[in-house]
Amino acid sequence: MIGAVEAGGTKIVCAVGTSPDNLVEERFPTTTPEETIGRIRSFFEAQQKDRGEKLNAIGIGTFGPADIDPASATFGRITTTPKEGWQNADFAGPLRDAFQVPVAFDTDVNAAAVGEGKWGAAKGLSDYIYITIGTGIGGGVVSGGNVVHGRMHPEIGHLLIPHDRAADPFAGSCPYHGDCLEGLASGPAIGKRWNVDGAHLLPDDHEAWTLQAEYLALACVNLTVSLSPQCIILGGGVMEQTQLFPMIEERVTRVLNGYLEAPAIVPPGLGNKAGILGAFALAASS
Repeated sequence: MIGAVEAGGTKIVCAVGTSPDNLVEERFPTTTPEETIGRIRSFFEAQQKDRGEKLNAIGIGTFGPADIDPASATFGRITTTPKEGWQNADFAGPLRDAFQVPVAFDTDVNAAAVGEGKWGAAKGLSDYIYITIGTGIGGGVVSGGNVVHGRMHPEIGHLLIPHDRAADPFAGSCPYHGDCLEGLASGPAIGKRWNVDGAHLLPDDHEAWTLQAEYLALACVNLTVSLSPQCIILGGGVMEQTQLFPMIEERVTRVLNGYLEAPAIVPPGLGNKAGILGAFALAASS
């Protein structure tokens, strides 16, 4: 029996099961570290009691930045996140101590990338990128069949992309970089720019989506010329605006201008299950 956690800045998804086809899930808001980790622990304890068996491993895919290096003294901690109260919070340690099992710990987007490669839109591919566009923007990179970690992990949401302030005077919402990709194109950035409580409240034909497609296309172009992915998967709440996909594809092709062939730009094959299934896959291989 495997436990899985998809930890976003807004909500937590917990799951338990023996295969991706029989997971029992629970969702609740992300609050303080103490309360949130306590609820995760309580969920797993209740599942163990109900099923009469112990967890064998736990996989966590978390918002970040996070220390995902198993050799590090602070492995399993959230680091310099803008999420209030979570800076330097130990996430994996309390669960490892409580259940005495291996805990696989990676970013939520790396986990989602693993899930999409195993069961979703990137199945059979060796080089691809998963990007989520929602409360924040993050990306997981798979190269040669392996998740890219490096010194820490890629932070695609903080790419610096062209910002025409005449066309878009919005200064950006990122507390660290202002008008990085996340500061210009995340859900909160869209809401602040257009003075709405959530990007989902804008109509499908609103001018916001033309600007959004431009920013995401520029990010895809930069990733294409630097990483040469076979496929770029765009997920998250903002990408539920499905009219964005052809708009982004058209702009990527136009900006590449025949120099390179554009990669496939597609929604997640696993939908909103990519993160939790990826966390399950991380635990299963731990």
